Amino acid sequence: MIRLWGVRISFHPFFVIIMMASLLTGNFIELITLFAIVFIHECGHAAAAALLGCRVLSIQMLPFGGVAVIEDAGNITARREIIIALAGPFQNMLMVGVVLLLKYGNLGDPFFLDYIIQGNLLIALFNLLPVLPLDGGKIVQALVSLAVPYYTTLRWTYRISILCSAGVILVAIGRWFTGDYGLPLNILLIGIFLFYSNVTDYRNVPYRFIRFLMNRESAFTRHAATGSLAQPIISFPAKPLESILRLLKRERYHMIYVMNRQGRILAVLPEQRIIGSYFKQDTDKL
Repeated sequence: MIRLWGVRISFHPFFVIIMMASLLTGNFIELITLFAIVFIHECGHAAAAALLGCRVLSIQMLPFGGVAVIEDAGNITARREIIIALAGPFQNMLMVGVVLLLKYGNLGDPFFLDYIIQGNLLIALFNLLPVLPLDGGKIVQALVSLAVPYYTTLRWTYRISILCSAGVILVAIGRWFTGDYGLPLNILLIGIFLFYSNVTDYRNVPYRFIRFLMNRESAFTRHAATGSLAQPIISFPAKPLESILRLLKRERYHMIYVMNRQGRILAVLPEQRIIGSYFKQDTDKL
């Protein structure tokens, strides 16, 4: 583990093992080039996050890629999340442009330069697939959260990503049973990695939703500064607080209208009041 400009750079143990194994197989140059491309891709995410005022905790190099860990202090809007997600593939396209200029000037080994171009295109296109935790999945999740309540967005985007990940695994196994080039181990491992990541993140949805609620004060400050209109939520007195909070949208501020069965408004409450009562209710249970 090392630090670069205050950001912790860590290497997964299997990443180190793969690097050592590549020395024995004679593929070290190709593999280290591929991981250098991945590292620059993740640096793109980290740089975009830092420029948007988000704190970058670390960049982790994994056996099947990398991940930039960014602290969510409530200031990551859907727009910022999309920009951060696109910054990685953007770095890949920049590298493709630089290598094409080198080829145009007859600088460097053309075969190695072609390998760099192919590696960048592969990583960029793969990361733009609409499956979490890839960049494309994050972009889709951010766009969906603009129109759908945040809790529903989390649950369904992860559910769909789990199904897609399972589909990748089944495709790999299906190709093995049909005798097409044996077992495509790389596709199988990618599918397993995506499936494991999505199942883990799906289990953590309640914790991510709690963190979302805890950061809603910054959303109020942001909407108050811009003077945007609050979105109404209609509720009945006996409705559980959690079911009301699950209707909150990421980019909107809400006012809750409490009505009786006759349609008469009994109270109008800001969302902070409901959130505060919800946490107090949980504290009283302890």
